[in-house]
Amino acid sequence: MSSEEKRFFDEMFGHQTHSAKGVGAPDPTGEQQCRAPYDTYHEWFSDEDLKRLNMKAAEAENVFRRTGITFNVYGEKDAAERLIPFDIVPRIIAAREWSRLARGIEQRVRAINAFLYDIYHKQEILKAGRIPSHLIAQNEAFEPSMIGVTPPGNVYTHIVGTDIVRTGDNEFFVLEDNARTPSGVSYMLENRETMMQMFPELFSQNKVRSVSDYPRLLRRSLASVAPPGCEGKPTVGVLTPGIFNSAYFEHSFLADQMGVELVEGHDLRVMDGKIKMRTTRGFKTLDVVYRRIDDAYIDPLTFRKDSMLGVPGIMDVYRAGNITIANAPGTGVADDKAIYSYMPEIVEFYTGESAILKNVPTWRCSEADSLKYVLEHLSELVVKEVHGSGGYGMLVGPAASKKELSTFEKKLKAKPANYIAQPTLSLSTVPILTKKGLAPRHVDLRPFVLVSKDKIDIIPGGLTRVALKAGSLVVNSSQGGGTKDTWVLED
Repeated sequence: MSSEEKRFFDEMFGHQTHSAKGVGAPDPTGEQQCRAPYDTYHEWFSDEDLKRLNMKAAEAENVFRRTGITFNVYGEKDAAERLIPFDIVPRIIAAREWSRLARGIEQRVRAINAFLYDIYHKQEILKAGRIPSHLIAQNEAFEPSMIGVTPPGNVYTHIVGTDIVRTGDNEFFVLEDNARTPSGVSYMLENRETMMQMFPELFSQNKVRSVSDYPRLLRRSLASVAPPGCEGKPTVGVLTPGIFNSAYFEHSFLADQMGVELVEGHDLRVMDGKIKMRTTRGFKTLDVVYRRIDDAYIDPLTFRKDSMLGVPGIMDVYRAGNITIANAPGTGVADDKAIYSYMPEIVEFYTGESAILKNVPTWRCSEADSLKYVLEHLSELVVKEVHGSGGYGMLVGPAASKKELSTFEKKLKAKPANYIAQPTLSLSTVPILTKKGLAPRHVDLRPFVLVSKDKIDIIPGGLTRVALKAGSLVVNSSQGGGTKDTWVLED
C-alpha cells in the first residue's frame, strides 16, 4: 500500500482503502464479507433494483421538502433555508456494540453533571489540582451568576448530545460533548419516520429499536425537574429565538411533539416572582423552560444588555427557585474543548472509575510545548476553536491549502488559548446510495441523552451525520454533510 493510501473501517463491509484522490470501494481481496449487523439489509439490497432505490431517494427528498425539514447557514449570501441531504442506506449498530456505548455515555453524562455542580459550588476538582484553575476562571462559558445555584434535582444538563466517532471494529472515541443546546434530534426522528414509510418491509425483517419515544421521554424528563413550588402538572415551554434561527424547525417540531407551547422572549414576563406566559386567556405560570437560545441572550439584565431574545429578570426568578431552565445557564463549560481534554480525569474524579469511552488525544495550544508541536505539524492535525461548533473556525490540516495553513498559523500564534488540536482520525465509513450503487463515506454519531431527577435515558441510536463528499472528514450539515437513519438492533 502506498504512503498516500489509508485503510478505513467500513461498518458494512470491513476494511477498505482510501487514496489521496478520494474513497475507494471495499477491498476486492475476497476476504471482505458483509459484517453481521448488515447481513439482513445487504441480502435485501442485493435483490433491489438500483433505479427504484434512486427514485425512492428522490421521493425522500421531496418528503423532507414538503415537511419543511430545513436549516439556515449564517453568514452566506444564500443563507435561506436549506434541505439537509438524507441518505436512505441506514447505519446499523449491533446490540452488543450499543450496550457498551450506552454504558460509556451514561458514565460520562453523570460525570459532567457532577463536574458542573462542583465548579459552581466547592470546586473540589480544582483544589485537588486535577484541572488547572485558570481553565475555569478564564473560561468564557463560566457563569459567575450560577455560583451557589443548585438547579432542581441537581440536574444541569437535561439534554446532552455526545459526538462519537468510530475507527475500528470495537474502537469508539468521544469527539466532543454538547451540554448547552444540542441540536439534531428532530432529524433523527424524521429520518426514522421517512424510512418506515418508504421501506416498511425492512422493519419487519430487522428488529430495530424504536426512537419514537423521544418526545414523551423529553417531556417527562423536563417535568421531573420542575421547581419545588410547582403545584399540579408542570407547565413546560420551548423558548426559541424565532423563525430566523437555524434550528427553528426543530424548536417548533419538539414543542408540537411534546404538546407544549413554543414561546419567544416577548411572550414571557416576570410577574409575582414567577415567569408568566402570555396566552389567549391571560397570563399563565411557566414552570420549566427548554431554552434553545445561548446563555448570553437569556436575560438582558444579567448577560447581554442588547439582547432582544431573552426575558428580563428570568435569572432572578431562576436563582429564587421559581423556574427551571433546561439546560442550565453555565453548562457551556462542559462543551469547552480544553476542558474536554481533561474528561478522563473528570470521569475518574467523580465516578471512581476509568472512562469507558476514550477521548481523542488532544493538544492544548495554550501550553507552550503543545503549541510548538501543533505549529510544527499543522498540516497533519485538525485544529478547533475551544468554543467552536458546526464545523466553523476549524482547520483540517491534510485537506488545507498552503494559504489556509499560513492563515491558521497566524491565528494560533495570536491567540493560542483559543484552540486545541487533535490527530486526523481514520473515521469509519458507511455506504451511501449513489446513481452507480453504494459508495463509502465518513460518518460520526450523536446519541441523545435525557437526564431526569432520578434516571438517565439514552435514545437507542441517535443522529448519524455523513460527509457526502468523497474523502471528506467534515460531516456537519453547515459544511455540506447529510444525515442517515441509525438502527440499533434488538439483542
